[in-house]
Amino acid sequence: MKAIELNASVWERLLAVRGGAPLSGDDPATVLYGKIAGAKRPFVLAQVGQSLDGRIATPSGDAMDVSGPDGLLHLHRCRALVDAVIVGLNTVKADNPRLSVRLVEGPSPVRVVIDCNGALDGSEGLFHDGGAPVIVIESTATDTRILPNAEIIRLAPSGKGLATRDIVNVLTARGLSRILVEGGSRTIARFIEENNVDRLHVAISPLIIGAGPSGLNLSPVARLVDAPRPKADIYNLGSDILFDCALSGR
Repeated sequence: MKAIELNASVWERLLAVRGGAPLSGDDPATVLYGKIAGAKRPFVLAQVGQSLDGRIATPSGDAMDVSGPDGLLHLHRCRALVDAVIVGLNTVKADNPRLSVRLVEGPSPVRVVIDCNGALDGSEGLFHDGGAPVIVIESTATDTRILPNAEIIRLAPSGKGLATRDIVNVLTARGLSRILVEGGSRTIARFIEENNVDRLHVAISPLIIGAGPSGLNLSPVARLVDAPRPKADIYNLGSDILFDCALSGR
């Protein structure tokens, strides 16, 4: 297990790599975050913060403090190194997230909400907080509408809603080619099952919830021999343990 120790100079170098500077250094922090900052485009990272028993919230929906302080710091670092962060409709409705970079220096990513059926009404906080730009992606089957302070992108639906590859392509065409898929579990599962995640980060906090929604909710396998076993590097973030899993070989 590798310990992450990230000082200001290393972070500044990683932000410079995001801007096109060459990557240098073999310390754990540079290796972990350099995979994001220096990734060949397009690049999709999925991030899950969960308890020891694999939960992301209580049955009532309380998701506060699932990740420890270093797990949250890690998430904000990831946000600062990507161009766009994606969440699903239910995450916006349940958590009212800002999806900003508050714990680290660096740029906040463009915020992307997948709202296939046009359920957002424009009252949600991210439309009014003055933060990073917002893109809402919905189906062409919905009625044309306007949401405050947001761009709406309409995509043709596939058999199971919106195809994640179409989402990646339309964002990449706008120069948003480093993408973080942050939640919720169904959105992350769709990207993984459609083979559109390059790396998966699972940050585990020493917390036992007992019941509630799972961090990853993928289609079941009949036998363990059929279960994916991605190559993973393990990092000690401090309050949380991070599994950095390669899903595409990148």
